[in-house]
Parts: sequence; structure tokens; C-alpha cells
Amino acid sequence: MGHGRAVGALIGLSGGTFLYTTAEALPIGLLLPMAADLAVPPSRVGMLVTAYGAVVMVASVPLTALVRRVPRRRLLSVMLAGFVVSTVVTVLADTLALMLAARMATAATHAVFWAVVVPAAADLFPPGLRGRVVAVVFAGGTVALALGVPAGTWLGERAGWRAAFLAVAGVGATVLVVVASLLPSTRPDEGHAARGATPDARRFWLLVAVAVLTVAGAIAAYTYVALFVTEVSGFAASSVGAILLARGIASVLGILAVGAVVDRAPWLALAAIVALQSVALLGLYAFGRQPAVAVGLIAVTGLAFAAFTAALGGLVLQVAPGRSDLAGATVSAAVNVGITGGAFLGGLALPGHGVRSTVLIGALLGLAALALALGERFLSGSEGSTSRFPSSRFQGSGESSGRTPLISRTRSTEGR
Repeated sequence: MGHGRAVGALIGLSGGTFLYTTAEALPIGLLLPMAADLAVPPSRVGMLVTAYGAVVMVASVPLTALVRRVPRRRLLSVMLAGFVVSTVVTVLADTLALMLAARMATAATHAVFWAVVVPAAADLFPPGLRGRVVAVVFAGGTVALALGVPAGTWLGERAGWRAAFLAVAGVGATVLVVVASLLPSTRPDEGHAARGATPDARRFWLLVAVAVLTVAGAIAAYTYVALFVTEVSGFAASSVGAILLARGIASVLGILAVGAVVDRAPWLALAAIVALQSVALLGLYAFGRQPAVAVGLIAVTGLAFAAFTAALGGLVLQVAPGRSDLAGATVSAAVNVGITGGAFLGGLALPGHGVRSTVLIGALLGLAALALALGERFLSGSEGSTSRFPSSRFQGSGESSGRTPLISRTRSTEGR
């Protein structure tokens, strides 16, 4: 396909990550108006976020396995169409139960989209550009947190929360047209990104563990960042938005920076990013009472976390022990485990130890992840060898390959 068409398709896929990230987080910003409109307590509206994450966590691998033979353009187009329809249902819902069902349907399309989007994007360009391509894909999610969610919250506060979700559905329809028009209709087992470039089950599972710990550490601190800047750093509540905007801008810079280096030394880049996040969180624990230092370190945590997600996506394509879409589904589930666990740990520590404890917990989890990432160099054997993992469940079925279908492989040493 032509270069311009490939770039257009990549922009469409990045737009998809923007959509899903915005839709997942938007109820957080619109919690109070949604609760008032539905006449329910805010805690019940919070279920929309919790249930969404739970569906992604549980459904990513089985749903991706179920649709593993569907060509990518058709699959991603159907997922985006499902996103638009379920978001419109959310807009029209007059009960929390119907809205919850619509949100869970959106989450199901999210689970498959995020598993397939990285290999689909990587296959649009030569392998040497893989890190930069993955960075562009993840930039959509980063921009969503920096601009999409704040913009949706702003619109919802002024025109009603339904207007914000309707706007997201409208953007989704546009992204659907772009992806359906420009993405090539390739089989999921074709292309250089269909399987890991240097398959290694042990490194893959190490990557999954690093993902859980790093994400949990980041979320343990980020969930309560508004409390931190007001209670510890001494900012007024009205300053929280500006501080989060600075963090969002730094996140975009992190995505741009990692794309240039992740192809050359992916594990080193990953370890450096995790170390940067851990140091920044330790700095917040020690020096968070100094306002200027706190803002700078919060921005650094955003930069590090965004860079981590892009580096993670690139490494999945390198070490996936079989099909990269199933590996992507497993890492997506792992990330959601980290999100849930990090928020839980932070909330557990908050009442008894104060909000400073949340950044300390984040730093300690990050240091544990760093130890694992550095331990990668001690794994023996060739990264390209798969001979010691003959029963990988990520080995796809492939009509022409004669392999055992994926769903029949019950004994496995790999997963995602």
C-alpha cells in the first residue's frame, strides 16, 4: 500500500486509542452530573468505571482468541462500529442498569481493539520503524488523557454529560470511516508483526509482571494526585486542572521521546523509564511539600508512564511467544490488573497513613518492577529460540500451517 494510505490508516488507529481512553475515563470527570441526572449516588456511577475495567481485564484473551481468524480491517471496523452504537446507547439510557450494559459492551470492543491495534499498525510499515509506529498508536491514548477527557468534562459540565458522550460517538464514527477505508484487509496471521520477532516465553512473562507492578505503582499515586497537591503541596483545588494539564503535556513528550530509542535498546529503555518513574515518586514523597518541585515531579511521572506504555507495546511485538494479538490481549489484561490493584492499594493506605503513603507505595512497586526489568539480562538462552516452549498457547491456528488450534492447547507456559 502507498505511504500516504499507510499514514492515514495509522492516524485512524491512533484515533481509536484516543476514543477508547476518553470513553473509559470520561465518567470520572462527569461523575456528579451523571449521578444527579440518574438520581443515584455518585458511588453507583463509579461502577461504570469499575465494571468497564473488569470486562477488559477478564475478556481480553478469550475474546481475542475467539476472533483470531477475522481479517484486521473487518475486525477493527466492527469493534469501532460497536463502540459507536454502545456509546449512543449510553447517551440514550435513562437507567443506570441500561447504561451499565452499554458500558460493558463498549469495554468488550475495547478488549479486542487494544489487542489487535498494535500489530495492525506495525504491519503498515517496515520492521525498522516499529517503535515509532507503536509510539504513534499509544500517543492517541496519551492525548486522550491530556486533552480528550478534560475537553469532554468541560463540554459535559456546560451542555450536559450526554452531549459529551454524543461528541465521543461522533468522533468514533469518523475514525470508523478512516479505518474501514484505509486499513488493508490482511489476514491476522500475515505480516511481520503477526508473531513475536524474537519469541521468548520467559521474557514475555517477565514483561507481564513488570507491566502489572509499574502500572500499579503509577495508578496508586495518580488516583489521589488531587489530594496530594492540595493537602501536601498546598495548592488550591482550582489549580489541580492546570497541574494535570502539565502532566498531560509531559506525557506527550514521553511518547515522542521513547519512539526514537525503543527500537535500538528496548529492555534498557524500559528499565530506564521504570527507574525514572520510581525516582520521581520517591522525590514526591520526600519533597512534595515544595510546590514547584511537586509540579515538576508530577509532570515527570506522566512522562515516564506514557513512555512506559509505548515501550511495553514495542516489547510485546519482540518477545511474544506466539501470536502477537493474543500476547497483546494478555498485556492489556495485565495493565488493567495493575490499574485495579494500584487504586485499591492506594485507597487502602490513604485513611491510616495519609496521601503521602500513596506515592511511597507507587515508588516501591516501581522499584520491584525495576528489579525484574534489570533481571532480564540474566535470562539464559537465545531470544530468538522457541524450542524450549513447544506448547505455547499463543501459537495460532493458521489454516495453512497445520498447527493445533489455539483453543485446544490446554497446557501452556506462555500467556499474556
